[in-house]
Amino acid sequence: MINPEQFRFFSEMVRQTSGISLQKGKEYLLESRLNELARVLGLKDIEELYRKTKFQPTPKLKEQIVEAMTTNETYFFRDQHPFDALKNHVIPELIKVKKDVKRLKFWSAACSTGQEPYSIAMILKEHFQALNNWRVEIIASDISQQAINKGKEGRFTQVEVNRGLPIQLLIKYFKQNGAFWIVDARLKNMIRFKKVNLMGPFIGISSIDVIMCRYVLIYFDQKTKKDILAKLVKALNPGGYLFLGATETPVGLPPNMKRKTFGRATCWQKTG
Repeated sequence: MINPEQFRFFSEMVRQTSGISLQKGKEYLLESRLNELARVLGLKDIEELYRKTKFQPTPKLKEQIVEAMTTNETYFFRDQHPFDALKNHVIPELIKVKKDVKRLKFWSAACSTGQEPYSIAMILKEHFQALNNWRVEIIASDISQQAINKGKEGRFTQVEVNRGLPIQLLIKYFKQNGAFWIVDARLKNMIRFKKVNLMGPFIGISSIDVIMCRYVLIYFDQKTKKDILAKLVKALNPGGYLFLGATETPVGLPPNMKRKTFGRATCWQKTG
């Protein structure tokens, strides 16, 4: 069982590095993930991990702890409604508006192991043949290098592809390799994976048309959340769209972000 000092120590380390705020009541989460990490590292338990981190810290060990605490659940076409909004409203509108420049940029922020950006890529391939001669880019970022590496590899288990991925898309865009399914190069080539800490500067990320930043802001305190939202809005093109998680209410969005509802999906459009 994790004790109060261990919880304080690890949660402060995670907060300083990633901005993620682990409040009281999250002891079970921290304990389960760090006990698993301790086993992977060949340590007896969380107490031994605590002593090693406190008295023999290394950058690698700190990174492994933060990785363990910031890897979040994800699956293909999560919630479905935002993807319906993209397919039926947002992308068709952007195609009309940008027909002269013929360029579209998407950003899946906090993409974990890549199911969200691959879902966007499948929508584009399936429904928007007109974009074949456009310059289309999907940036996929996460704070976890381990998650980014897996996303870039595009190698998923049967359990992972069973979660949210229609069978016809699995057969069309994935190839079975033993116990795993490998993403087709047609999708991989559309996506640029990179490690990004949302607390830091968004280097090389600008002029975005659609940002998906879902189910990550809930982990930050109010000030950090507001700062990140301001940077997300700055990275958007005028007329661009921001999607947050279904349960997330943005506090402190600038007045130039207008709430839009498409079916059961809510998003915000930058008006200027």
